[in-house]
Amino acid sequence: MTTTVTLAAAADEAEKESRGLARTNAVRLWTLAVAVVVLVAVAALSIAVGSRAIAPSTIWDALLSYDVANSEHLAIHELRVPRTVIGLIVAPALGLCGALIQAFTRNPLADPGILGVNAGAAFAVTLAVGVLGVTAPLGYVWFALLGAGGVTVLVYLLGSIGGSRATPAKLTLAGVALSAVLGGLTSAIVLSDIGTLDRMRFWGVGSIGGRDLSVALMFAPLIALGVLIAVLVARPLNALALGDELATSLGVRIGHIRIAVIVAVTLLAGTATALAGPIGFVGLMVPHVVRWFVGPDQRWIIAFTVIVAPILLLSADIVGRIILPSGELRVGLVTAIVGAPVLILLARRKSVSEL
Repeated sequence: MTTTVTLAAAADEAEKESRGLARTNAVRLWTLAVAVVVLVAVAALSIAVGSRAIAPSTIWDALLSYDVANSEHLAIHELRVPRTVIGLIVAPALGLCGALIQAFTRNPLADPGILGVNAGAAFAVTLAVGVLGVTAPLGYVWFALLGAGGVTVLVYLLGSIGGSRATPAKLTLAGVALSAVLGGLTSAIVLSDIGTLDRMRFWGVGSIGGRDLSVALMFAPLIALGVLIAVLVARPLNALALGDELATSLGVRIGHIRIAVIVAVTLLAGTATALAGPIGFVGLMVPHVVRWFVGPDQRWIIAFTVIVAPILLLSADIVGRIILPSGELRVGLVTAIVGAPVLILLARRKSVSEL
């Protein structure tokens, strides 16, 4: 009798844990509203904070009545506003890409970096710039999409060798192996030509600064399309998490869903990498923490990820601007410094293998 009660209590506790910390939709909605407010505050702080102190009244005047002859207005319009907008565009793409990959592979520690998607996009961009002489972002974005999509498909095929199902372990090993190979090839191309090295050195570590706002707005429709696909596949991914057989019995077309996820990951990771470089750990940390809070429902994970990811990225960018006495630390380096210990902590959790 005691054993039965103990098992029932353990099962009840496991069920509560699987729902996340937010047990009701009302709590999730209120928390999402708070996250939106925090995002607005962080975006405003991103415009206000920089290596050069500018009075709040001057910032407000620059936004409402721009004077091109004013150097402080120029700094706001040409530097801070574009990098803030780029952060708001790139971060949801990276976060959603990680969420989709984690659901697709049933591996809560997967992200575009670990599975080689970012490495594929970075290699293709480096090839376009260093070998083909493509320098315009609107030109090499298509190479980034091709590289991201090709690596996504290749990792899945390598993880499925032998006719067995692609397990999280095999997909991760395939992604890490491809990342190492493509990273080496990328370094070889960059180091073989000083011009390519000069053009790629800041992009290669991940940065949302130094981009023109018009370029970001050109890329936005591709990311918007990826976000739309992610929203549409959220419910089928919930069914897919129950297993292929049960998902099929529920009417889910598994092949179509997998193709849709690959297309979404390609659009999100490829475009974000072309715009800001290979920024790591955002796609790992945000979906994992969000899942811990809201539970395994992909619809809530996607909703929270779109808001939380830019909070993280813009906060990291702000820290990177002020942490050094002179110059700034690129946002890709800040997320890596923060993400490495977080990855270790996540890997040590007992429930890390549960998705």
